[in-house]
Amino acid sequence: MSSSPSPKKASKLKTEDQLGPVSEHYEFGGPPGALFVTLTVPLFSYLLFYGCSPELGCSPTLPLRDPKLLWATLKYGVLDSFKDLDAWLIYFGWYAFTVLAWAILPGKWERGSELRIGGRLEYKINAFATMLASLAITAGLIVVKGPQGFTFLYDHWAGLVTASIANSVIQAVYCYAVSFQEGKLLALGGNSGNVLYDWFIGRELNPRIGSFDIKTFNELRPGLILWILLDISCACHQYISLNGRLTDSMWLVCAFHTWYVLDALYNESAIFTQMDITTDGFGFMLSVGDLTWVPFVYSLQARYLAFKPVDLGVAGTIGILAVNAIGYYIFRDANGEKNDFRNGSNPKKLKYMTTSTGRKLLTSGWWGRSRHPNYLGDWIMAWAWSLPTGFETPIPYFYVLFFAILLVHRQMRDDEACQKKYGKDWDRYCKLVRSRIIPGIY
Repeated sequence: MSSSPSPKKASKLKTEDQLGPVSEHYEFGGPPGALFVTLTVPLFSYLLFYGCSPELGCSPTLPLRDPKLLWATLKYGVLDSFKDLDAWLIYFGWYAFTVLAWAILPGKWERGSELRIGGRLEYKINAFATMLASLAITAGLIVVKGPQGFTFLYDHWAGLVTASIANSVIQAVYCYAVSFQEGKLLALGGNSGNVLYDWFIGRELNPRIGSFDIKTFNELRPGLILWILLDISCACHQYISLNGRLTDSMWLVCAFHTWYVLDALYNESAIFTQMDITTDGFGFMLSVGDLTWVPFVYSLQARYLAFKPVDLGVAGTIGILAVNAIGYYIFRDANGEKNDFRNGSNPKKLKYMTTSTGRKLLTSGWWGRSRHPNYLGDWIMAWAWSLPTGFETPIPYFYVLFFAILLVHRQMRDDEACQKKYGKDWDRYCKLVRSRIIPGIY
């Protein structure tokens, strides 16, 4: 005959169920998909460096034309990057600087989104100040030592990639290990019981060391700001190679990227409502994405232009500026509508529907044209970042293709989550707003 647990034990069991419920399904293809991404993200980070270089050229057919040469370059190049002590010192010195900046630079504390167990975490908002400090130091180095004094990031690229991957692995292992401590709030999708998958997807929702939030810190600071510093280093390399001249294409790429990052950091608190923060745990998927993929893949166009300069001319420059302006306007205006509405304001008097839960969903404005109009703006900007590289090779457009896949996958995850949250109300909403990202097309 079975007996019921004592009230104290029952309460503990209920708390454990709330903090760490067993995950009901896999994402990203489960453990095989986790293994695939874990191996291919570092591989592509190296491949885009060694396979698109002044020595080997920048052709997507290179692996087919000369696979032995590319393999030898990858093999010995990666091994050499492990021996590049300067790169490791530079990278971990940079990471330490961003942590120190978080700690000592002034900033206000803001509360994030409500957790599923109730309550809200507090976050220090000073990423924009960290960016300004980084740019000031960079400018000082260039003024004192000249452009040649800031090419060291470009010169140690492969070693920096290797150091960032090592940092990503270390952080993912640490966060997985500490997630088994009592009282940890786990991500709904990160407690499957499969070690590889949970390590990859992230077991704990908000891993912290005191008030230092590891996930939000990595999302906004070391990788994003390093991306811009890498761009500047590439520009310095081009300036020296062209005997004191920067091409209009390099100016555009650096300006677009810098503006995008400054905008993201200035609006730092907007990240608190994103799926990465509210839903996903912090594992290798996010750590390698934040620390390796963002800085070293997103700066692909600037690195290409560093050894393959392109002159656009006035007409080309104006045209690309227009493309970026359109994308940025859609991205920022759509996010502005959403943030205003979430904060109880509706200055445009947009239409909306009320769900059975009492929550409201916008059905006019940008959010009446598609369910994810901000993704559309983001993708248009991706084209503007690649167009300055010209059309000699499609490699610099890798970001456009990758970003399209990323946005579609994120849209599918968003829609799935909303379907669970709103049920039949979501079906009704989808009939009102039929397009997912691109109005009338997708």
